[in-house]
Amino acid sequence: MQSQDINPAGPENENIVENKELSIWEALIPVILLMGMLAYNIFVADGEALGAYSNQFILLIGGVIAAIVGFFNKVTLMGMLKEIGENLRSVFVPIMILFFVGALAGTWLVSGIIPAMVYYGLQVLSPAIFLPASVIIAAIIAIATGSSWTTSATVGIALVGIGSALGIPAGMIAGAVISGAYFGDKMSPLSDTTNLAPAMAGTDLFTHIRYMAFTTVPTILITLGVFSIISLNIDTTGSADISGLLATIDETFNISPYLFLVPGVVIALILLKTKPLIALGSGIALAAGFAIFFQEDVLSSIAESPVAAVFQSIATDTSIITDNEKLNDLFSSGGMQGMLWTILLICCAMVFGGVMDAIGALSKITKELLAIASSVFGLFASTVISCLGLNAIASDQYLALVIPGKMFKKAYEDKGLAPENLSRTLEDSGTVTSVLIPWNTCGAYQAGVLGVGTGEYFMYAIFNYLSPFMTLIFAGLRIKIRILKTPKVEMAQD
Repeated sequence: MQSQDINPAGPENENIVENKELSIWEALIPVILLMGMLAYNIFVADGEALGAYSNQFILLIGGVIAAIVGFFNKVTLMGMLKEIGENLRSVFVPIMILFFVGALAGTWLVSGIIPAMVYYGLQVLSPAIFLPASVIIAAIIAIATGSSWTTSATVGIALVGIGSALGIPAGMIAGAVISGAYFGDKMSPLSDTTNLAPAMAGTDLFTHIRYMAFTTVPTILITLGVFSIISLNIDTTGSADISGLLATIDETFNISPYLFLVPGVVIALILLKTKPLIALGSGIALAAGFAIFFQEDVLSSIAESPVAAVFQSIATDTSIITDNEKLNDLFSSGGMQGMLWTILLICCAMVFGGVMDAIGALSKITKELLAIASSVFGLFASTVISCLGLNAIASDQYLALVIPGKMFKKAYEDKGLAPENLSRTLEDSGTVTSVLIPWNTCGAYQAGVLGVGTGEYFMYAIFNYLSPFMTLIFAGLRIKIRILKTPKVEMAQD
């Protein structure tokens, strides 16, 4: 789901630890306690039960609980530390990308790139078409780049800014961007997860994409329909204020079409399959140069020298003060420092997931799900539940594809089901739902980059939460369930 080469170690080679000593109830102890603590923190304590970093501390506590269960089941401390180390290594590149995205947001602000996107976008995108247009724009970029992460970090940020200026709730905009980005990423042959799912199931890439279209296209059409209805009935306040907003932006920044050269170069580098860090780093460097050339007045309001102002925008909080309160909220960035909360959340999630894997809990939970899948629909449902559960427990979309893919592959073969049934189900329930979990790497990333909490965009990420239901509907009604041969195991009636 992230950009190409985001996990160079090769997620398909993830080791799945089994532990015959562990019972299912012992495997569920850390999960139940973790979910209980997170639920209390989010719904009762407003996210601050243990301070500003409550979710991070809770994930670490969950890791300690899992470790205690492991000690009682003959798992060594070194074994746990090894799995934690492997998990942390696997997210090194995503963490670096998050730092670069923070720097990109800061330099694109002070260079006038984001204000220019808002300035021109306000004149083109009206509230009546904004949300479905956002879905389509994000989908096109994601198909072209193969990356929902890059889509959010470029056009996603701009669309949230434009929509917010129009008076559209940020959660709606983020939901539309995420829906389009994950549709495009899912259908793109350049996406790593779109390549990983068929590799796990044992089918080829383009067979997987064609078969996935049966469930994915109806889901995105429903998503577009819902957003079209919302757009037609949305109560906005921005349309009457557009002229004032445009004047304020024009007075504050030196707005020029030449500023679009920077995002154009970044997108071109991505299309040429340049490494994400190189593409983002180029965007930061170019934006820094454009800021010094185009925005002398803006930089002088931030620091004594232009170079110091640029470095401040890269590293720490930067705010451009205007006479419009709505724009003041929009024209602010946390730079690299603003990404620390998200990065710590990812690291703590990897600690918990690493311990759970090391003690054999992930394998045990998945095997129990497989054991109750006596029918074809039950097999599909168990796969969906497994993917959803691993996104929440392991906090990593790769594990949500790899572990069920490895565990369920033989079961699909035994029932005579073509491997594309499994690969499609993995994507419909593993890839797209990762963004709905606040502590998952994808959920944390999207919330951090778009500046919109997972709870705010959850109900509007329509494509993402409809996809698992769509794959179950197809399974229940036996629509496009491809059978290759006579099943080895008699197929039970649903």
